[in-house]
Amino acid sequence: MENQVAQAVSDPSFLQTLAVFMDEGGIFMWIILATWTFGIAIALERIKSLFTYDIDGSSLMNMIKKHVLNNDVQKAIQSCSNTNALLPMVLKSGLKRANQEKDQIQDAVDSTILEVAPKIEKRMSYLGLVANVSTLIGLLGTIYGLIESFAAVANADPSSKAKLLALGISKAMNTTAFGLISAISIMVIHNILSNKSDKIISEVEEYSLKLVDLLGTKKRQMPPVPAVPETPKAA
Repeated sequence: MENQVAQAVSDPSFLQTLAVFMDEGGIFMWIILATWTFGIAIALERIKSLFTYDIDGSSLMNMIKKHVLNNDVQKAIQSCSNTNALLPMVLKSGLKRANQEKDQIQDAVDSTILEVAPKIEKRMSYLGLVANVSTLIGLLGTIYGLIESFAAVANADPSSKAKLLALGISKAMNTTAFGLISAISIMVIHNILSNKSDKIISEVEEYSLKLVDLLGTKKRQMPPVPAVPETPKAA
């Protein structure tokens, strides 16, 4: 199947058809192509970043819980190191304050969430913009092509007007088709990436809350530190 697709793309007739398709649409086709390329570049960057930021939150939380219950917070902190994922970064900030009050742990976690959240949503709005702009440029190209077509047939021979008008409309519709191809593909990618970012954010919020509760409960269960008796001063 892949060989057939590659052969079709490399086929001279396919390339010639694609060249004619682009040429007939006029300058608007190249504007849509540039917009589409911009959107694909952003999508590739976001795909790479979001899959780097993601991690198996359940496995990580189980590992941290095991270390915390064994009173080994340092190992829990180490399990959150050496990774670019965002969830370990948030949990690590809470673990560093494991000996402090629950409110202080919560503040540390919340501030880190505010720090990492923009990384997840970064440039995502551009994908929606690219999809909308591609559609509108396609429609604009179609309207422009229709205006040119009607202007061309205005002074043409009556017997050839229908043929010229049909040819002009066919060319004008190329921009709409290409604009929709660009918009649909970017919208699909945007939806996939939005679901991925929502999953990362929900896991960060869920497991950070569980960590705060875990550390707060663990601290209440720990026996109080016995007071050291003061040595009587020599008279």
